[in-house]
Amino acid sequence: LVAIIGPNGGGKTTLLKLIAGILRPWTGTIEVFGARPGETASRIAYVPQAELVDWSFPVTVWNVAMMGRYARLGLLSRPGKPDHDAVMAALERVGMAAHRDTQIGSLSGGQRRRAFLARALASDPELYLLDEPVTGVDIPTQEDLMALLTGEAARGRTIVATTHDLAAAAAHFPLVVAVNGRIIASGSADLVRDPEVLARTYGGHLLVLGDRAVLLDDAHHHDTPSGIEEHYHEEGRR
Repeated sequence: LVAIIGPNGGGKTTLLKLIAGILRPWTGTIEVFGARPGETASRIAYVPQAELVDWSFPVTVWNVAMMGRYARLGLLSRPGKPDHDAVMAALERVGMAAHRDTQIGSLSGGQRRRAFLARALASDPELYLLDEPVTGVDIPTQEDLMALLTGEAARGRTIVATTHDLAAAAAHFPLVVAVNGRIIASGSADLVRDPEVLARTYGGHLLVLGDRAVLLDDAHHHDTPSGIEEHYHEEGRR
């Protein structure tokens, strides 16, 4: 379980897309499972940010989850019983089996995230790339999604997720990578309680006031009406 933290525009989404093979690097090289990105697509599940999805598209929850099987099927193959079983199992795991025939755009924010996580689960990947998987969802949904991801990690899967929620990163991810155009720091979750690392990562977006860091709002911070999130660095005060 690895969390990628950093400011809006710092390169978090770009990094995931490069690993997934959606974007090509201008310079340098990337290897995923010993091959170029895109050559091992069936071993990777990429879940984009919620705001990047066209929710008016006329597909059901079942259709979305079934998309997770396409990389294994090939162009001319049709889903068989193993595929249908995998999709139903994924929908049951995320609590969306009862909504299988619901158009994706009519769901709540939390239900949409569950549906796209079902798509990822249905593909049975070795590597999950999740862009803001818990942004904009309520706390119970966030806890449910993280429990599923923790379970996948226990099965030997690798989960790399971007997040703006430093408290969630500290609570759920043992490893953290801080980025802002480059890797600022990487290591244990204690990094999110290090004022120096946060100041270098967020620059003018962060104010360190005594024992706490105040992260100023940007386009992805929706959690507090005031537009400010406070992350305490004294143990027990987060």
